[in-house]
Amino acid sequence: MTSLADNWFDICWLCAYFIVLIGMAGYGCHRLLMVALYIKHRKDVPQPKAQWEEWPLVTVQLPMFNEKFVVEGLLKKVTAIDYPKDKLEIQILDDSTDDTYALCCEQVEHYRAQGFDIVCLHRTDRTGYKAGALEAADAVAKGEFLLILDADFRPEPDLLKTVMPYFTDEKVALVQTRWGHINRNKNLLTRLQSIFLDGHFALEQTCRNRSGRFFTFNGTAGVWRKCAIVDAGGWEHDTITEDMDLSYRAQMKGWRFVYLNDYVTPAELPEDMDGFKAQQHRWTKGCIQVCRKMLFTIWRSNAPFKAKMEATTHLTCNYSYLALILLCFLVMPIAAGFVSPTGEWQWESPRMIALTSALFFFASVAVMQFYVVAEMIVRPRRWYMVFPLMIPLLALGVGMAVNNAKAVLEAMCGQQSEFVRTPKFGESKQGALSIEKREAGYKALKSVLVPTLELLFGLFFAAIELLKLLTGDIASFFFMLPFLGFFYTSSCSFARLWDARRQRRAAAAKTV
Repeated sequence: MTSLADNWFDICWLCAYFIVLIGMAGYGCHRLLMVALYIKHRKDVPQPKAQWEEWPLVTVQLPMFNEKFVVEGLLKKVTAIDYPKDKLEIQILDDSTDDTYALCCEQVEHYRAQGFDIVCLHRTDRTGYKAGALEAADAVAKGEFLLILDADFRPEPDLLKTVMPYFTDEKVALVQTRWGHINRNKNLLTRLQSIFLDGHFALEQTCRNRSGRFFTFNGTAGVWRKCAIVDAGGWEHDTITEDMDLSYRAQMKGWRFVYLNDYVTPAELPEDMDGFKAQQHRWTKGCIQVCRKMLFTIWRSNAPFKAKMEATTHLTCNYSYLALILLCFLVMPIAAGFVSPTGEWQWESPRMIALTSALFFFASVAVMQFYVVAEMIVRPRRWYMVFPLMIPLLALGVGMAVNNAKAVLEAMCGQQSEFVRTPKFGESKQGALSIEKREAGYKALKSVLVPTLELLFGLFFAAIELLKLLTGDIASFFFMLPFLGFFYTSSCSFARLWDARRQRRAAAAKTV
């Protein structure tokens, strides 16, 4: 029988290549499962058990760190919530190191004069970051229920009157609303982000909640029962995704969560690559931290098997970024033609075509189908607009591999890091904010190493794509198009760094 390849090196290399592909295809299968579960449970819309005879006291908590561009807009929306003033407390949890605190104090005085019970709790250090601020605020909160809103969220007036009836069921600990996107159409990056988040909120969260699996609080746009937080052990500081950590602990205690897919709370998306990378780095690293902390505990709990399996998929999915980086290295000699199967398993053989087609379907087509279905849910009249963005969407996912793989490695090594906030700028009536103004106290995570590695990957795959075009290998050309996403993420980062440097030079010249 013809050997699989010319030598053992080729055999081992190809085996490693296909093992990584099969692993990544497994997460594509999970996407198909989410679609199937949504279809099965799409009509299982949660309903309140009863209505309140008298509205309970609610504390609105607004965690902030240097949020001077959005604080006024946030408070304007929060104070417009349709809820009895005598049943509403507003806590501004401010850890700012700039002039946001002074602005918060002005706003507190303004709204106190209008009869609102509002207070600014300012910390001079960031111990525990957001989790620490929430822990300190819970100790003095008057309400038995806590509405948590990040500074870029803009709640609708009926938020509390929509959410609170679900708490008539004493087993309900959390009601989470779906995120909307104020600036969805700002640029290509915000359009792609909105699709990613729609997949998470419209499909994943809905399926997990309605099918009896665990789902997690998203850190904002949700209401907690305060005693459930205490029962679960409170806010803990050992991860940077305190919301995910608390969610698993509360659900393992037997508390129920409710997800409202049909109720949207609008928010702002990061508009530049630096902000997006900072956000993704935090989410990815925090997820791996929670995985290391909670996964074995989840399996030792009395949770249903399906909940344990879904939690495992959820908490381990970010390891796929390491697999993607490994795949980039494995595909290099294969794409260049230095490693190739022969005999019955050569690329043109029927069995190899069947294998690669199946892996391509689950690793790519299934993922695209997942996001198409999500857009059909979120934007039923314009869902078809997602098709031109499918290749850019996959490209962005690939392009973020270096940034997110770095976050995974940091979490695996136990490296602690600062909670890097996502820059938020609100809707300025004066138009786009200058880069100089954005840079003032709003520095996102910057690393020359990451965009440099992305650029090197991008250059290599661009050369391979050119080679595929010249040799007429059109199928491989289209298969590898998403790998050009490294160019997108690196060029955006370098452009931001260049603009920031140019602005600083211009500012320095003015002072001379």
